[in-house]
Amino acid sequence: MSSSDAAFEAEYSSARSTLSAQLAAVLALGVLLLAVLGVLQGYLARSFRRILNPGVLAATVCTLIAVILGSQMLSASADHLRVARHDAFDSVVALSRAIAYDANADESRYLLDPRRRDRYEESFLAKSQQLYGLKGATLSTYDDELAATWQAYRAGHRDLRFTGEFRRELDNITFPGERTAAERTVDTYAVYQRDDRRIRELPAADKEREAVAFCMDWAPGTSNAHFGAWMATLDQVVGIDRGQFTFSVEAGRSAVNGLLPWAGGLPCAAMVLAASGLRPRPAEFRQRSASRASSRSRERWTRRRVVSLMAWAS
Repeated sequence: MSSSDAAFEAEYSSARSTLSAQLAAVLALGVLLLAVLGVLQGYLARSFRRILNPGVLAATVCTLIAVILGSQMLSASADHLRVARHDAFDSVVALSRAIAYDANADESRYLLDPRRRDRYEESFLAKSQQLYGLKGATLSTYDDELAATWQAYRAGHRDLRFTGEFRRELDNITFPGERTAAERTVDTYAVYQRDDRRIRELPAADKEREAVAFCMDWAPGTSNAHFGAWMATLDQVVGIDRGQFTFSVEAGRSAVNGLLPWAGGLPCAAMVLAASGLRPRPAEFRQRSASRASSRSRERWTRRRVVSLMAWAS
């Protein structure tokens, strides 16, 4: 799971960087296009003595909407990606079953291999600390410290005396129903931990058979039954996060599919509108130029005529 999490984090970081670069490019290009259209509108107003060119104005509106929609699409995609990665997937990683099953296996090995009991006891404690970390705790003190710190946390959610994967999940509560399910998971975990102490106490009292039965049976009230209850509550939390992960992925795709055609089509429409708005202007410019040339020609003819009349009169 850790290797998959690292690979996912690398992909996530790359995708976030790409989205940020695309958003910056859309904003920069949009501002540039709007500035060009604004300058063009001003030039046409001065040259042809008109307040606004309808085609260029429509192109400006299309460009502005395209920038807004493109920015909204990229921002929504980045937000859904963050929710999927950190709010949902981080919790799935924190609540991986692997550590729990390894700890349960160490508990069984403790009974089946008496010569290595110290090793399996240390391994079980190490995995317990990974899940619900209590600094300096031993198996003999773990239960009391777990109960005290968990009670303090439930009172205000601010107690910082425990760490581990459960803490990682509890600090990442995001979705409806997630906190209740996560807290129930810790409650069932505490029951399983208390069962472990009984499993270790029974062999010390020469009750190996009772210890094996309590550890490996699935009857109600046994350690495996409580382990199953713990896994069931854990699955409830993971189910909530997986559901939200799927929802965020689908929402991100929906945002892209819904806005991309508009964000891509509007710039094309802007080009067509700008071209249609500018199309009559060259003919109008030539007509104005011809009119000015004709006017200058008449003025020259009139001056020559006046000069001729004055010469004849003199």
